[in-house]
Amino acid sequence: MAAHFGRRLRKGAATTAVAAAAVAALSASQAPGATGEDHGRQAAAGAATPAPDPTAAAGGAGGGDATANSPYYTDLPPLHSPNPSPAPGTPTVSGGDTEGGIPATVLDAYKRAEAELRSSKPGCNLPWQLLAAIGKVESGQARGGRVDANGTTLGRILGPQLDGNGFALIKDTDHGAYDGNSSYDQAVGPMQFIPSTWAWAGRDGNGDGKKDPNNVYDAALAAGHYLCRAGWNLSDEADLHRAVLSYNNSQDYLNLVLSWMEYYRKGTHSIPDGTGSVPSHRSDGGGPRHPAGQHRPSHPRTAEPAPKPHKPHQPGGGQQSPDPKPPTPPVPPKPPTPSETVDHLADAGTGKLTATAGEAFGRRISTRAETKTGMAVGKVRVRFTITGDTDATFAGGETVATIATDAKGVAVAPALQAGEKTGDFKITTAVVGHQAKGVDYTATVTERPADTLARTGDTPLSCTPGGEFAGQVQVKATYKGAVAGKVAVTATLIKSADDATVNDKGPYFKDADGKPVRTLTGLLTDAEGRLTLPKLYADDTTGTFQLRLTTPGGGTLTVDLTVAAAGAPATPSPSPSATS
Repeated sequence: MAAHFGRRLRKGAATTAVAAAAVAALSASQAPGATGEDHGRQAAAGAATPAPDPTAAAGGAGGGDATANSPYYTDLPPLHSPNPSPAPGTPTVSGGDTEGGIPATVLDAYKRAEAELRSSKPGCNLPWQLLAAIGKVESGQARGGRVDANGTTLGRILGPQLDGNGFALIKDTDHGAYDGNSSYDQAVGPMQFIPSTWAWAGRDGNGDGKKDPNNVYDAALAAGHYLCRAGWNLSDEADLHRAVLSYNNSQDYLNLVLSWMEYYRKGTHSIPDGTGSVPSHRSDGGGPRHPAGQHRPSHPRTAEPAPKPHKPHQPGGGQQSPDPKPPTPPVPPKPPTPSETVDHLADAGTGKLTATAGEAFGRRISTRAETKTGMAVGKVRVRFTITGDTDATFAGGETVATIATDAKGVAVAPALQAGEKTGDFKITTAVVGHQAKGVDYTATVTERPADTLARTGDTPLSCTPGGEFAGQVQVKATYKGAVAGKVAVTATLIKSADDATVNDKGPYFKDADGKPVRTLTGLLTDAEGRLTLPKLYADDTTGTFQLRLTTPGGGTLTVDLTVAAAGAPATPSPSPSATS
């Protein structure tokens, strides 16, 4: 690898300071005899953050396992900056112009993902150039942009199977649905997600209703959300480094991604799909990744044939028989990983999960990993997933969180935050990378309460028969003396103060079609606890009528409404008019 970097350095005399620093950092970290201290050298975007401990990374929302540290392309960006978009009709040239060009569909996917994240997670500050850098390192921009019109790769892009032989050991988690391998997982698609991570991190980036890791729009958006989890701000150098290291926990990988990101920031342009260059060097020593169905070595190793045993001549022309080959000693079985010893997950004293809409839950979910005999298992990653018709999330806005169990086998999920939708939802649990019985939790979001309703004015509300009430009912809601905002209010025109059934005559509201209605639901107080009801109208019945307002929490208010002919005194109770 060092020789390869040397060749790259000799290709150009002119260079930018950023590219030179990145090449120096990469060459130092990969040169023969380099020590671990070299990993702390200056990278393209500044001082590198030390690689996080995988267990610690798993403690963040979603966990640190995007690619399971699968192999990646190690080709460096050219030493000279890419030219901006070439003039129409200008032929493509080699070097920086070629590398600076990104296939049109792939580039569109990166920019669309950046736009979506700018809206959904504005505090993340994700640049599309970071996605382009990761896409270059992981798959050579989807093998030079070999995608169809919808952004799906022409054949699957697969990493080596993760069977523990030189790579992580991850047994099949998707029944081969994404990688075609029912024994072990493999990194999949242009952003190289492993199936177990895609199961919770996948996104639909092109609006076709599917979450496909082989689609560049879906994969780019998923990568953006993955990098923006845990509240990271990618304009902050430390957070940027943490995010990239969580994608692949390697200092060399971080340096390389930062180099490509800086390179693309200098200028890039769109090229036709399928015309991009494909890198040729990988971190595991293998060649380019091939689409499924073509020849692709499972492990990039070359085995030389064993020499045939030499049979020395014996006196008299015969040959001496070689010594018998000693028997191969049996290979001892690999000890099970902590995850493989887990039989089930059990509740660890969570208690009742209830919160008011918009508030944080007072309790956090605690789950314990146990063996078949009930022994606790530490250092196991537990995935918590919010399901059901709810807008509740974990702290940070995510619906999935992966937490490592402690020495007592307990994983505590991030705090739950209730949304505006009321009712029940579920939180499911699972052991990452291993089939074990999980435990489900039910959480309940209740309506915001108000125990008091009061009119904001005291002007009598009156109207002539068949007319329109001059004023609108305005009220304010409070709860335990404090303003009660976003509280649901029900307004009903009742028969009398002692009979709360809906009246069939007298004042009324109008629906969207202008038809009379005498019950309104779905009304909400504003942030100040105030609510102005729609206009009220009267039919030809005269008298005094009642409007009753109620809220969750016991707030009740009855408002008198008077319908009388002009100049006529109001009657104390509803009575038919001469025209009714």
